[in-house]
Amino acid sequence: MITVRRSDQRGVTDFGWLDSRHTFSFGEYHDPAHMGFRSLRVINDDRVSAGSGFPRHGHRDMEILTWVLEGGLAHRDSLGSGSVLRPGDLQKMSAGTGILHSEFNASESEPVHFLQIWIVPERPGLPAAYEQKHFDEAARKGRLLRIAGRPPLADGALPIHQDVDLHVASLDAGQEVEHALAARRHAWIHVARGAVEVNGVPLAEGDGASASDEPRISVRATRPSEVLLFDLA
Repeated sequence: MITVRRSDQRGVTDFGWLDSRHTFSFGEYHDPAHMGFRSLRVINDDRVSAGSGFPRHGHRDMEILTWVLEGGLAHRDSLGSGSVLRPGDLQKMSAGTGILHSEFNASESEPVHFLQIWIVPERPGLPAAYEQKHFDEAARKGRLLRIAGRPPLADGALPIHQDVDLHVASLDAGQEVEHALAARRHAWIHVARGAVEVNGVPLAEGDGASASDEPRISVRATRPSEVLLFDLA
C-alpha cells in the first residue's frame, strides 16, 4: 500500500530568514495524524537566507542526518567538529547523551537548501558522536546508493543507531530504479527534486509517500530528479 503525503499539505515555518516545510509534526506545527513513520520522526525541508542560521542549541537521544541540496551549510558543535557542508555531503549527529551545535548559511549572498532528518535511536543514552561524508553524484546516478544504515556496513555508508537504511538516487527523466522490500519492512520515499512515479503513483517535488506490504518499490523519474528512500523496520 502506497500512502502519499503531498508537499502542500506539510507544515510550514516561515521566519523570513527560514522557510521550513515539515513532513511530520515539528516545533509549533503539530498534527496527530503525522507524527512520523516507524522510527523516522522528522523530515524538514529547509531554506535559509544568506548570512542566517540556527544559533547554538542542544539535542539528546536522536539520530540527526543533514543532506545538503544547494549552497553551503557551516556546522559547529560541542564535540569540536566544524566544517562547511556542500551538495552531496551527508552529516550524521548521534545526539545521544547530549550535543550542542549551530548551523549557519556559509554564504553572505546565496541561500542554502538542505534536508534535516531525525530518526529515533534504538535506545537512549548512547554516546554523542559526529561524522560526515561526501557521496559523489556519479555514484548515485541512475541507482539507489546507500548513504546511511545500521552497522555492519561494507559500502561506505555512515552508521546510525537504528534499523534503517537510507538510499539516495539521482535520476534522469525516464530512468527507473527498483528496491526490494523484505517481509515486514516498510519504506518512506521523499522527492527532494523533480518528479517521479512510485509503483505508478505520481509524486512531485517535496512529496513523500509511505510503502507497506509492497515487496518491491519502483521509482521512475518523469523529470530529472533526486529521491531519498528509507528502508525501515
